[in-house]
Amino acid sequence: MPADTHADDLWAAMPTVRDGGDYVQSLRDRGTRLFLMGEQVKEPADHPMIAGSINAMRATYDLAETHPELALADSPLTGGKVNRFLHVTTSPADLVAKHRMQRTLGQQTGTCFQRCVGQDAVNSLHSVTFDIDAAHDTDYHQRFLTFLTRLQERNLVLAGGMTDPKGDRSKRPHEQADPEVFLKVVGRRDGGVVVRGAKAHMTGGWNSHWIMLLPTMHLTDADRDHAIVVAVPVDAEGITFVYGRQASDGRSLEPGTMDQGNARFGGQEVLVHFDDVFIPDAHVFMDGEVEFARTLVQRFTTYHRSSYMCKTGLGDVLIGAAAEVADMNGVPNASHIVDKLVEMTHLNETIWSSGIAGANEAEILPSGAAINDAMLSNVAKHNVTRFPYEIARLAQDLAGGLMVTMPSEADLRHEEIGPLLERLLAGRADVPTEDRLRVMRLIENLTIGRNAVGYLTESLHGAGSPQAQRIEIGRAMDAPSKRAMARRLAGVADDTSPGG
Repeated sequence: MPADTHADDLWAAMPTVRDGGDYVQSLRDRGTRLFLMGEQVKEPADHPMIAGSINAMRATYDLAETHPELALADSPLTGGKVNRFLHVTTSPADLVAKHRMQRTLGQQTGTCFQRCVGQDAVNSLHSVTFDIDAAHDTDYHQRFLTFLTRLQERNLVLAGGMTDPKGDRSKRPHEQADPEVFLKVVGRRDGGVVVRGAKAHMTGGWNSHWIMLLPTMHLTDADRDHAIVVAVPVDAEGITFVYGRQASDGRSLEPGTMDQGNARFGGQEVLVHFDDVFIPDAHVFMDGEVEFARTLVQRFTTYHRSSYMCKTGLGDVLIGAAAEVADMNGVPNASHIVDKLVEMTHLNETIWSSGIAGANEAEILPSGAAINDAMLSNVAKHNVTRFPYEIARLAQDLAGGLMVTMPSEADLRHEEIGPLLERLLAGRADVPTEDRLRVMRLIENLTIGRNAVGYLTESLHGAGSPQAQRIEIGRAMDAPSKRAMARRLAGVADDTSPGG
């Protein structure tokens, strides 16, 4: 079957999503192979542990209804409005709008809404496919634009699969004892490629409609089979999902909502195995061009490190919860409490300011895509690896030990012990005890519970560990020019120090 026909058949099976309700319905009856807690789940869309992540991604559609100025953008491909998560940014204003949308969604969901990796893959590939074509006379860029146009027209979710399991970190991809710890091309047939391997920590992997698979690191000629970028439907034959556990996620299986802290919204990470999955040429956007793997990773991380502006939205929620619990405890104006809330806000806005600065200092690439300033993006993400942890510590400080020692909702509902708990665990007399406990559970959820994945650990390791940002900051700091400034002002004519 010709590659374009195969691709057309895949698109013919795809839904068109108009709103959040359509999105939820589009996840049903797909026949995907997903394992959770040792069992294959027959219909993942109905599983209570997955419901929160579905709701969080639905919020990206709902925002288009309530705040179209944030969630929609003008597409030169379709000539109409498209979801901003599928939009290629072409100006600093576009990038600022993207970050405002991300902060708003963080405020609304209190978790990871799972679409930023796909969004940043779209923007990275727009320029990298353009550059590969210029160097090798390929047609990747037009393939990509065709794919993106179809994605925009149907308003679908694209996940990004970048991180490989990696195996032995001292070895290159082609040197691994188990070749499947890095995704690679294992065959070619019928106008397409066959891939095998895995991607780890995939945010929103199962909740999406398509997955864009990208290299995770710079590659050598010996790793040529790993220099592959492809788009694959989530329900393609040969894909297996294994759902990741999150702290306290089992509470979603219990009656009631209080103990979950944030019962409506949650994140999702999956380990995804690709067992001889066929991809038609129309959905192949890099194939062996190893010299562009580094470029792709660098541009993706620049976009994605800036995308952690969503964490300021979660920070807003946590600051609000801390202020609320202080008020419920009857001490909202105590000087030490106000000072801690000010410090939390200072840290949160410092993250925001570096990210917005990077957007405003954007560079326009040859393809026409705008990319955040690399130095400021890395600074912003490096702030994200630190400041949410201090914000979380201060929130726990203000909440007090009851946050982690309070009885369960079932105890609060108990006929005998419930009334006793209502009295003993009360704060201010005019505040219902349950309300106070719910706010404390929200703080628990964000700092050590299920959504601490999205607020803390993801902030530390997402888009690369802290050392990865320090390496990029070191490369961009331009110490020689700064030394020249100092020598000039000090009246030192020549640089005679070791190292030049």
